[in-house]
Amino acid sequence: MNTRAISLIIIFTALAVALNVYGPKIPYPFAPYLFFQLWEIPIVVAFLFIGPKSGITVSIINTLILFAVFPGELPTGPLYNLAAVLSMMLGIYLPYRLATRGCKNENLIDYLRKHLVALTISATTMGAIMRVLLMTVVNYFALQQTFPIGFELEPPAVLAFLPFGALFNAIIAVYTIPIAITITVAIASRIKLH
Repeated sequence: MNTRAISLIIIFTALAVALNVYGPKIPYPFAPYLFFQLWEIPIVVAFLFIGPKSGITVSIINTLILFAVFPGELPTGPLYNLAAVLSMMLGIYLPYRLATRGCKNENLIDYLRKHLVALTISATTMGAIMRVLLMTVVNYFALQQTFPIGFELEPPAVLAFLPFGALFNAIIAVYTIPIAITITVAIASRIKLH
């Protein structure tokens, strides 16, 4: 990993943490302990621009900092955030990887611009599906656990929450991924990583 990549990881981590701690937090009406925020955007940009390992690194560092400064309603909340972001990035990876294989850095920007709509739709769809699927399973099991892991909800209450949790996770993916892809293309056209 070169110095520029390390510098970018530090910058994207700082952006993610700043947006998480100080950025806008819009409560989700169906579960006020969940918030719509912007902090996942720099993580996805790091994932797309620098590479998957860098995006995962930014996500893990963000999670560790959240444990110290803003865990949310549950002390284990940052782990749920990490699972959600990683599952979403997994969904983004396949369409993005297929779209960019064989492209050199110089050709990548032109290719992405030419196929931006198709890439954005496929990455958003796959990212949302993976996030919703994984987080539905996590929520089903975790919300039944005692504090600090869950809210000790009874199975019928958890089942009633799952569609609302799925909607929350889908909404986050639907705004995070297109914004991150747009920012990535804008940055990539101005900065060469290698």
